[in-house]
Amino acid sequence: MRRILVLTVVPLFVATVLAAALLWPRGGSPQTDGGADVPRYPGTVTRVVSEPCPPVPSVPEGTPRVGDGRCGTVDVRVDDGPTAGQQVQTPVPDGPGAPRVEVGDEVILVELADPTDPTTSNWNIAEHQRGTPMVWLAVVFAAAIVAFGRWRGLAALAGLAASFAILLTFVLPGIGAGRSPLLVAVVGAALIMFVVLYLTHGVTAQTSVAVLGTLGSLVLTGVLATIATAATHLTGFGSEDATTLSMFQGDVDLHGLLLAGIIIGSLGVLDDVTVTQAATVTELANANPGLTRLQLYRAATRVGRAHIASTVNTIVLAYAGASLPLLLLLTADSRPIGQILTSEFLAQEIVRSAVATLGLIAAVPLTTGLAAVVTAAGRTDATPSTDAPARRPQPDRSEALAALSSPRTVGSDEPDQPRIAPPSQATDRWPESNRSTDTAW
Repeated sequence: MRRILVLTVVPLFVATVLAAALLWPRGGSPQTDGGADVPRYPGTVTRVVSEPCPPVPSVPEGTPRVGDGRCGTVDVRVDDGPTAGQQVQTPVPDGPGAPRVEVGDEVILVELADPTDPTTSNWNIAEHQRGTPMVWLAVVFAAAIVAFGRWRGLAALAGLAASFAILLTFVLPGIGAGRSPLLVAVVGAALIMFVVLYLTHGVTAQTSVAVLGTLGSLVLTGVLATIATAATHLTGFGSEDATTLSMFQGDVDLHGLLLAGIIIGSLGVLDDVTVTQAATVTELANANPGLTRLQLYRAATRVGRAHIASTVNTIVLAYAGASLPLLLLLTADSRPIGQILTSEFLAQEIVRSAVATLGLIAAVPLTTGLAAVVTAAGRTDATPSTDAPARRPQPDRSEALAALSSPRTVGSDEPDQPRIAPPSQATDRWPESNRSTDTAW
């Protein structure tokens, strides 16, 4: 069985590496003109002066209000750049999404040239500096994973770094270079799967089963996503980000990009399910080597059903959480609910969630069946294994009830002749705290 796994997994890995080499972007992704690069400098707020805003001329009723009317000036010390140490004055940030600043805040300054007089410039606060809090958050994140998972947690961090490296060096540049987004996503997801699973869980038969289950589910997810997006006539212009991308880089296949997003988004959840199912079958077989393939499959599938029942809700809530502004905007829509649900914006999220869930459901029987075949290899289904431990004798019910209802005992010289504790000692403490209760039972 190990030979069969090697002869199956190794060619798939070689094919993935060759496909990645052929699709690897050469020369980098095309550069887009995103406008002039505005200089940005770190600074520290030293003083904030608030003052009443001047009266606003009357506006027609129903006109949306922009900003919250914050006026005044902010003094900021420039911490880096050609004007380091200089005190500059900026207006209080105002408008949608403007940061609220206080004395001591570390901010990012931008220097804007005056269009009427290029020799003068104006300073404005763009946003807060977030580098230090994010570094500390990353340190706590890594420390918690390593403290709990130890060497496996360290391997998980290495797998996470490898995933981002593949996304940033292959998947995104490949799509930006004009390659097929669906093909790049499938190859990139397979490459991530091979690296992460074997790096995190080791090169074992159990991991190989999880790899095969994940790869099969990914292929099925890609087929289902292609059919579903074609049947619902989704174009990929279902978000503002996609529309903006089409303006800066018009040759990107947004429909293929939608399919690529479904596959990449499904990979993380598929890894979770396939690894869990493979590990469940292995643990069941170790706990009771007498279980047949069919018994292993049925028992592990029951675990998989419970896992899927919770994971389906996880997928839907994850997509809903990422699309809360969109959902809130749609609730204010006056159109009928049927038109809202079938609109491009919401239909895209529904298709994404449904396809990911279908691929997830398919991963359970596929991985569980493979794991049952591999784990039970070399044994016959008709007879239990000769190495199976003896079954524990079932105690008589009346004896168990008598043991529960009798007074507690203290230690005695003879293990088979326990003494009844005196009333004064019966409620003081458990007899011999360092003694296991398994012997008495």
